Amino acid sequence: MLSSMTAAPPTPFSDAVAAVLAGLRPGEVVTYGEVAAEAGYPGAARAVGTFLRDSEGFPWWRVVRADGRLASGKIVEQERLLAAEGVPVASGRVRRRPGGA
Repeated sequence: MLSSMTAAPPTPFSDAVAAVLAGLRPGEVVTYGEVAAEAGYPGAARAVGTFLRDSEGFPWWRVVRADGRLASGKIVEQERLLAAEGVPVASGRVRRRPGGA
C-alpha cells in the first residue's frame, strides 16, 4: 500500500493568516501575536508560528517575537533578509519603528 504525504487542507485559520502575511510589505515587521489578532484569532501567536514553519511561500522573516527578537530557526538568514529590506537588526532584535518595521 502506497502512502502519500499531502499538505493539510486549508482551514479558516490558515486562510486568514495567509491573507495577513500576503499583505505584508517589504520592510514591514510584525509579531506573531499581531498576525494572529489581525487574522481574527487573538491569542493564537504560537499557531501562527506553526503555520509559518509548515508552509512555504510566505514572508516568514518579517515576523518576530513580541519583544522584537528574531525567532526562526534561521536567524542568520532572517537577519540578512530583513537587512536587505532596510530593517535595522541589532543583537538579534528588530528595532521597530511606529507603524511597522
